[in-house]
Amino acid sequence: MYKLTIFRNGVNRLKHAGQEKTSHITILETSDLHGNMFPIHYANNHPNDVGLTKIATLIAQERAKETHVIVLDNGDLIQGTPLAYHHARLDNEPMNPMVLGLNYLKYDGAVLGNHEFNYGMDVLQKAVRESNFPWLCANIVNEETGEPFFGKPYLIKQFADGVRVGILGLTTPYIPNWEDPKHIVGLRFEDPIAAARAWIPFLKEQEQVDVIVVSYHGGFERDIATGEPTEPLTGENQGYQLCMEVEGIDVLLTGHQHRSIAGAQINGVTIVQPGTAGVTLGKVDIVLEQVEGKWRIASKQSELLSVANVEPDEVLLTQISSYEVKTQIWLDQPIGKLTGDMLVKDPMQIRTEDNALIEFINKVQMELSGAQISNTALFDNVSPGFPSDITMRDIVSNYIYPNTLKVIRISGQDIKDALEQSAEYFELAENGELQVSKSFMEPKPAHYNYDMWEGISYTLNVSRPVGDRVVQLDYEGEPIGLNVSFDVVMNNYRAAGGGNYAMFQNKPVVKDIPTDVAELLAGYIMERGTIEASVNHNWKVIWT
Repeated sequence: MYKLTIFRNGVNRLKHAGQEKTSHITILETSDLHGNMFPIHYANNHPNDVGLTKIATLIAQERAKETHVIVLDNGDLIQGTPLAYHHARLDNEPMNPMVLGLNYLKYDGAVLGNHEFNYGMDVLQKAVRESNFPWLCANIVNEETGEPFFGKPYLIKQFADGVRVGILGLTTPYIPNWEDPKHIVGLRFEDPIAAARAWIPFLKEQEQVDVIVVSYHGGFERDIATGEPTEPLTGENQGYQLCMEVEGIDVLLTGHQHRSIAGAQINGVTIVQPGTAGVTLGKVDIVLEQVEGKWRIASKQSELLSVANVEPDEVLLTQISSYEVKTQIWLDQPIGKLTGDMLVKDPMQIRTEDNALIEFINKVQMELSGAQISNTALFDNVSPGFPSDITMRDIVSNYIYPNTLKVIRISGQDIKDALEQSAEYFELAENGELQVSKSFMEPKPAHYNYDMWEGISYTLNVSRPVGDRVVQLDYEGEPIGLNVSFDVVMNNYRAAGGGNYAMFQNKPVVKDIPTDVAELLAGYIMERGTIEASVNHNWKVIWT
């Protein structure tokens, strides 16, 4: 005799003669935490609805409701905030603070993200050794042996009722296009599609799992509803391809793009992506029924749990407090003074005409590298600029990535093509007002992919068609020679072609400056004591 019981989570469960014949599994995912532990803005220490200490409260709540819970991190864990930077660069002896948090929360596993490599292999390997959970990545292998470099391609979670869940870890193979080569020596980055096709049958046939979860540090290269490409198909993001071309995936956990995706499926695969910085926790509910002695998935769905108005976990705050104290002391160290104005009041205005902040960063890059031409970006819309009394907090609040510098040799045509790529940042609204184009806002804001240049003079007319917006481009007072070679300094991400700047890929490297740009800026200011804001008006954007 059967009876239908409705449990508190609203999922229908079937019972037979008093014996449970269904199993409910909850999978919780964080991704792209980027060193966010405390719920604050580091620029001013104001409260912010982000961070692992808030996520911790949500995880505890979910575990209190359910018995079968799996908790996974999907990569880009150990880089991204002053807390993470201070630990990696200045105080790496204690346990990695983000690993400490995951250990405290008893994570079942983590997947390698591309930013895990930013601080070098020693910092990464130390974090892996300190972890009480396995790091998964089936497609990053030892180039000599072909074996997964970090130990485990997958993990198996078996519950008391016998349900076995296999979790396969995959990472975007595009890392060599961004990362400092010395940080990835000895590694080979294989196609995640091929890796999934090899490992999923193994999990089903040899490990006899009932559920296949792929945790992929990558996103979707196509619209999840229409299948139309949403970006150049470089292999950076292959989530759609995984769902369409690899049989046997039940759930795909994603990240990398910092999107908020839930309540959707692709080709029957339930998908989720929980944004960035710990703003939400990804959740997948799976109900299995036992049919003829075998577990079969009856239903599955995904959602996002917000940390807004959630109190942070007090125990974790206490455990991590010593790291935060040292970070705050470091951030408030005065390093120099500024005469003039380098504050960011209007990010769009900063990007439409030459300004003192961007000019300063470019001139430092030029002076330290010896290059005559430079480019850089205003990375996001919360960069505050520099006040009159500059601290380390001001440096890391404006230069938020652990980029280094490279001088590469490119042609005048490459410069023109790069300016056309940057000019795609803008579009005109129906009322004629200037706005950021959809291609730079979806699937996530990519303000960091709009570059501003020093050492050349140029004008972009964004009322003209895409690809034909550079209306003036001079070098030393004359139209630039498109076939002439120039040495240009830029960050290592851009020099490798990151951000769809393919014209920079595989160009000769004239000079490599391996020090973080944030450190270079701080050192430059400390050495001089006082810097002065200046603007030479070498470029502008027009739209009428």
